Amino acid sequence: MLKSVWGGTAALAVAMAAPVQADDLRDDVMADMPGLMEVYRDLHTNPELSFQEFQTAKKLAAKARELGFEVTEGVGRTGVVAVMRNGDGPTVMLRADMDGLPVVEQTGLPYASKARGVPASGVETGIMHACGHDTHMAAWVGAAQLLSEHRDKWSGTLVMILQPAEELGLGAVAMLEDGLYERFPKPDYVLAFHDAAAAPAGMIGYTSGYALANVDSVDITVKGVGGHGAYPHTTKDPIVIASSIVMRLQTLVSREKNPLDPAVVTVGSFQAGAKHNIISDEARLQLTVRSYSDESRAALLSGIERIAKAEAMAAGLEGDMLPVVTIEDPYTPATYNTPELTADVAEVLKARFPGRVIETDPVMGGEDFSQFRRADPDNVQTLIFWVGGVPQDQWEKAQAGEIELPSLHSPFWAPDAEKVIATATEALVASTLDLMPRKGG
Repeated sequence: MLKSVWGGTAALAVAMAAPVQADDLRDDVMADMPGLMEVYRDLHTNPELSFQEFQTAKKLAAKARELGFEVTEGVGRTGVVAVMRNGDGPTVMLRADMDGLPVVEQTGLPYASKARGVPASGVETGIMHACGHDTHMAAWVGAAQLLSEHRDKWSGTLVMILQPAEELGLGAVAMLEDGLYERFPKPDYVLAFHDAAAAPAGMIGYTSGYALANVDSVDITVKGVGGHGAYPHTTKDPIVIASSIVMRLQTLVSREKNPLDPAVVTVGSFQAGAKHNIISDEARLQLTVRSYSDESRAALLSGIERIAKAEAMAAGLEGDMLPVVTIEDPYTPATYNTPELTADVAEVLKARFPGRVIETDPVMGGEDFSQFRRADPDNVQTLIFWVGGVPQDQWEKAQAGEIELPSLHSPFWAPDAEKVIATATEALVASTLDLMPRKGG
């Protein structure tokens, strides 16, 4: 994945050796870094689960008020909206996500999280910012500070939001349904970034068009007729039927999809039976389904239902005995980076970070950042980009085959937070200033 997404190790070595552009903005960012690292360490030590980000939201809302923003809390349950009006011009929205994950941290950091909580599963667990949302929020604070301090350099309306529950894929929808685009200035542009566990710290990656996938969770309940394992002829074995469904599902991608239109159908769970010699009367499958376009998604989901029912019919079942296919709603739509906005921002970043900005392949992960464009695709342009977080020494060892890098969501993920936050803050501010006309200009 490292090479396919980030262009290969040789290209990265050249890129990281390239000089950086020095200017007043970078100096301002570096001057703010000690304070931003304090913010980061506090957030890392005190993560909160999805829709439980009460203290996180309170602390960061207070910072935004100190900077002169009009702040509203409790948007979409725990979200925060901070607005700064600064004359005529476009409306730019900067988004950061707040929630941690139900993961027991094992990084060994001196400020590692020891927090515990109860997620939707009802099972108490450790909590960790294993997806790097703490770096996202620290850079959000950094961008808010600099844009507030330099209001003479831009004209328009700045809307900065802290979004809950990204890890559930529900937070963006919650904020939109709570009137994000009606109660507050509707953005012309929405920007965000995500730290990357597959690139050296300080690298920036972007993708034009589809960048992340539709994410669907699908449950299939396969019915059967149970009985004694010694007399299978008296039963309709749901395990055999479900096994046939699992195998046939693979043909949805390998034989029904255009190879140039990527898709994934993964059966992540197969549950059936409780004893060696009893054929159960039910089997349950849990699937994750990934695609990009709405058309591709529809074809995959309809194909799953068709295959499930056809395999059951082939085994002699019909009517109420056919499998029940349930598609979780809401789903996470594919993230689409508006090509025009992406091209403009990419040029700004390439000029500011020579050799450190590359175009990357789309991935099959999901992000509910997609909802901000889908809410008004004709008028809202969006872009989410990557900022590499792998410490340089770990990157070099991984390229030499000496270690395996932890992924996002790993209890061992510890990005080079200082480089991520500094790079992302500068990138967000530079991009925003490019989108907004200079004050009085």
